[in-house]
Amino acid sequence: MRWEVRALAKLEYFIPVGKKRLRCGYTTGTCAAGAARAAAEALLTGRFPAVVRVDTPVGIPVELEILDPALAADHASCAVVKDGGDDPDVTDGAKICCRVERIPAGFVSDGGRGVGRVTRPGLDQAVGEAAINRVPREMIRAQLAAAAAAAGYAGGLKCVVSVPEGERLAQKTFNPRLGIEGGISILGTGGIVRPMSEEALIQSLYLELDMAFAAGHREILVSPGNYGERWAREKLRLDMENYVSCSNYLGLALDHAAGLGVQSVLLVCHLGKLSKVAAGAMNTHSRVADGRAEALCAHTALAGGDTVLCRRVYEAPTTDGALELLEAAGLRTRVMETLLDAAWGHLRRRAGETMDVQAVCFSNRFGPLGETPGAGAWMARHRIEEEQV
Repeated sequence: MRWEVRALAKLEYFIPVGKKRLRCGYTTGTCAAGAARAAAEALLTGRFPAVVRVDTPVGIPVELEILDPALAADHASCAVVKDGGDDPDVTDGAKICCRVERIPAGFVSDGGRGVGRVTRPGLDQAVGEAAINRVPREMIRAQLAAAAAAAGYAGGLKCVVSVPEGERLAQKTFNPRLGIEGGISILGTGGIVRPMSEEALIQSLYLELDMAFAAGHREILVSPGNYGERWAREKLRLDMENYVSCSNYLGLALDHAAGLGVQSVLLVCHLGKLSKVAAGAMNTHSRVADGRAEALCAHTALAGGDTVLCRRVYEAPTTDGALELLEAAGLRTRVMETLLDAAWGHLRRRAGETMDVQAVCFSNRFGPLGETPGAGAWMARHRIEEEQV
């Protein structure tokens, strides 16, 4: 198959996503490899190429425009602009810069300004190392070696990767939560950004779980997002050291945690998400599954609600609206009991026999709505004492 490539930082390679054709981009790792090659060539030959070609690990060649060339007696530097394609990538348009200098032997890379440093175990690189993952490091090494071979140079080269906007951009990524400080990560196992941000979110979820496990946590606190995190921290006063945000991927979080050997998980969940779980949905994104109205309606009927009330609950625009109706009918407690029990059944089946799972449900308007039988004991083990809050 012939890949179509275009210089000037645009990759003309499209993939079908749903009903659309979305353009792929290239990773920060590919940018760093290209900039490293250009800077190495300039250092060894005295000339910067206008464009460099990088053959990505997935076999798609990319041509990269070289910007900001600077050549001195002992080093050369340049930049490549990251192209995220149609993926909603916070690093799209960022400059990935490389400074290359001679060393006695070997081809090595390190991080400079705007590239994060690893501070916790469990990531691709060891604690203290620059957050340049294994594949990008190998891509950079290969480009440095190729430039040296082409120039007939027998010594070594060192490349320092920097991202001028990296520290600011990192605040929009998972890096602060992962313990990567000072900037973004240089990433990309395939070299190409495929516009499927869901895959990146899932990989970040797995990384968080891996790091929590590597830190010694065998009981993990999980919530789908900010509501649950805030409730766990402020209302339940739980220690957040073992906290992981699962976004909409609750089922995958349970699968991965069980595979790691996690002993137990506590899910802290708003009713809007928990009612979907009660209907059996383990991916709670609205485009994948809903079931909130159906679950609440079914459990209203199980609690003895008449047809009129069931219809009103079903048609309620929000879960809080449904709770208001149930409260007025005197059925809120009973509905929440059976709804939570149904959700717990789905959670236990997904978690398997080796990992305990408990749940706490709440509403921002109505407060605590219920918890599974073992949730109280779980929280007692992880609650911060009053004087520490």
